[in-house]
Amino acid sequence: QVQLVESGGGLVQAGGSLRLSCAASGRTFSSYGMGWFRQAPGKEREFVAAISASGSSTYYADSVKGRFTISRDNAKNTLYLQMNSLKPEDTAIYYCAANFRFTITTMTSRKSYDYWGQGTHVTVSS
Repeated sequence: QVQLVESGGGLVQAGGSLRLSCAASGRTFSSYGMGWFRQAPGKEREFVAAISASGSSTYYADSVKGRFTISRDNAKNTLYLQMNSLKPEDTAIYYCAANFRFTITTMTSRKSYDYWGQGTHVTVSS
C-alpha cells in the first residue's frame, strides 16, 4: 500500500516556473519507480516524466523535454517535478504515480502504475 499526496500547483504566467512535490508513505519509497502524468480538460491522461527507483534514470515526454525535470529524494520520500518555461498548453491536473514493476517499455503507460495521488492543478495564463 502506498499513499501519494501532490502539492505545489497554482496559477502562473506563461514563461514562469513551478515545482510540484509528491509525498509518499507506506512501502519503502526507494524500492519503486515513479511517474508524473497530467490531464487537461476534455483530454486523456498523458505521460509527462518518469524516474527509476534509485533516481539514476529519467525519461520525458517530447512535449516537456528540456523544460521539465523530474527528481526524487529517497531520504525524504518525495518526488519532484520542476517545470520551467511554462506554456498555456501545460495547463492540467498533474498526478504522481507509483510503479512497482517499472520498466522502460511500460513506464509511459498509465496502466502500469499501481497507486495514484489525488492531483494538483496547474494553470498557465497567456
